[in-house]
Amino acid sequence: MRSPDEFDAFYRDARERLLLQTYALTGDLPAARSAVRDAFVIAWHHWDKARREDPEAWTRPHAWAHAQRRHSARPWHKDKSEDPEVRATLEALATLSIDERRILLLTLLASGTPDEFAREIGVIRPVADTLLASATARLAKARDVAPSEVGRLMDPLARAVSEVRFPRSTIVRRSGLTRRRLHTAAGVLVTVAALVIGGVVVSNPDGVRPGLDRSETSASGGARPEEPPAPRLDAANLLTTGDLDATLPTRGWRGSLPNTNTDGDGSALPCQRQRYADPQSSSYLVKSFRATTKPGRPRRTAIQTVEGSDRDQAAQRAYSTTLQWFAGCTEGRTQLISTRRIGRVGDQAMLLVLREWNGPVTLTASIARTGRFTTAVVTTATGVDSPDVRGNVALLGRAVQRVCDLPEAGACAKGRAEVRTVSPVPVGEVPWMLSEVDLPPVDDVRQPWVGTAPRQTRQNFAATRCDQASFRGKGWSNSTTRAFLIPGARLPASFGLTQTVGALPPERARAFVADVREKMRTCPERFLGTEVDLVLNRSKGPVDLSVWHVTVEITDTTSVRYLMALARRGGALSQIGFVPAPQVQMGDGTFIALAERSLKRLAQLPVRGS
Repeated sequence: MRSPDEFDAFYRDARERLLLQTYALTGDLPAARSAVRDAFVIAWHHWDKARREDPEAWTRPHAWAHAQRRHSARPWHKDKSEDPEVRATLEALATLSIDERRILLLTLLASGTPDEFAREIGVIRPVADTLLASATARLAKARDVAPSEVGRLMDPLARAVSEVRFPRSTIVRRSGLTRRRLHTAAGVLVTVAALVIGGVVVSNPDGVRPGLDRSETSASGGARPEEPPAPRLDAANLLTTGDLDATLPTRGWRGSLPNTNTDGDGSALPCQRQRYADPQSSSYLVKSFRATTKPGRPRRTAIQTVEGSDRDQAAQRAYSTTLQWFAGCTEGRTQLISTRRIGRVGDQAMLLVLREWNGPVTLTASIARTGRFTTAVVTTATGVDSPDVRGNVALLGRAVQRVCDLPEAGACAKGRAEVRTVSPVPVGEVPWMLSEVDLPPVDDVRQPWVGTAPRQTRQNFAATRCDQASFRGKGWSNSTTRAFLIPGARLPASFGLTQTVGALPPERARAFVADVREKMRTCPERFLGTEVDLVLNRSKGPVDLSVWHVTVEITDTTSVRYLMALARRGGALSQIGFVPAPQVQMGDGTFIALAERSLKRLAQLPVRGS
């Protein structure tokens, strides 16, 4: 039985702490206040579940997710009336990556253990420790305080949120009750429809987002404009087992009943980062499939989601968000293998092939938008190296056909799809740099790669003793560096991969590459005990790519051998250095593929004068 008194006590005790954490996370006090309010509405809706766990830890992810969605549509909030200390701390926090910010704020402002905080942000403990150390050091440096004094930087923020007025708990509970009743009504409709026609009727599966104020007005102060009818979905708009049998190499598929993804943690798809790609989606369905396979044969699964948006622009954002989930996947040791654009299927469509090396599992994610509907079809195969791309494209076409007759839909699948390999989708804080999803596995290591936050280049750690290349000085722009490590793998401190990027005018960039190549060629003559082997050397128009082995003799019996690559696209330059461990190597072909990926990423780097 739900206890109003228990909830009211929790609301009074936790609301200011959650507001402080959410405000520090986003720097946007209005968005934080609204998000915390809505999170408590959701908590009362699910109070029986939340109270059995840690209610504050259960509520916080909802507050943070809602605040980030509200805040992400505009630049970092800057309120001129803010106290200078508050503004300085918020601006310093904004320079941290989102995971650095989250782990730091949990450690400073929340109750719990380091292991619990690591689970909350979705990383293993060693990664959380690395993120916390990096965040503490960077914030301390930005605010010119000792790392031990970082906690006191939150005091002015706490004073700012202490002045915020919250709605009464009775209003919150009333809104939560309204949300619960609407969910129940939607569930009744789903059940009735399923019994009568085998379909599922869905209306706003994430529930209404009731306003706690007396009235709702538009930004201009007037009444909200009348909205167009919201899209509706039922089971007939989802793939069937017959669709999978007809398009994929394995037969004998079995499907689950559709659901609206309202339970659990919201991760219906691999790599999914939030419950819905469109937080305001009016309809959503998910259905999973599993193939019946003989022992010893690859295990195959599939899952499809369809999401309806109330606006065309919201649908375009939902498509982009879904695509980003897979293009920048951070689950386990997942590596992006290839990206393809699909023509003649809906209004927009892409297919990405990923590899989860701990399986190993090959994952094919196909995403399409038709009008106000976004559908994702993800198939997995354990132990299979090469997925059936054509079969997955055909399956996506069938998924689009299932919804394209609806009034809110757009283009259908027309004839034979056009499939073209393209550069990877830009991801990360610095989209012209490598990301964790680009990095291949290394021998006998099961932990994932973790990248440090990109930062302005002061020293180029990707350079060798041979070239000593600098990405600083007159004419350079966007010079950035980052490192990738594998925390928890018990590897030598020297192990890791470093990338440095920057831009020069194209002619100077071409000369830069020529200079590095010449220094690498003559290095053994200039540095005794150094061997340089040229692995790859390619030049074609605006593109250069070179890869070397460099072996440096430390003593008569000890030497260090590492890999270096230099890539140029126009005026954009990238240098990669990989230092292995004795038993943990990266093959030449694998490193060359990584260098090729860095070359593709460079297409996003702005070059002055180009």
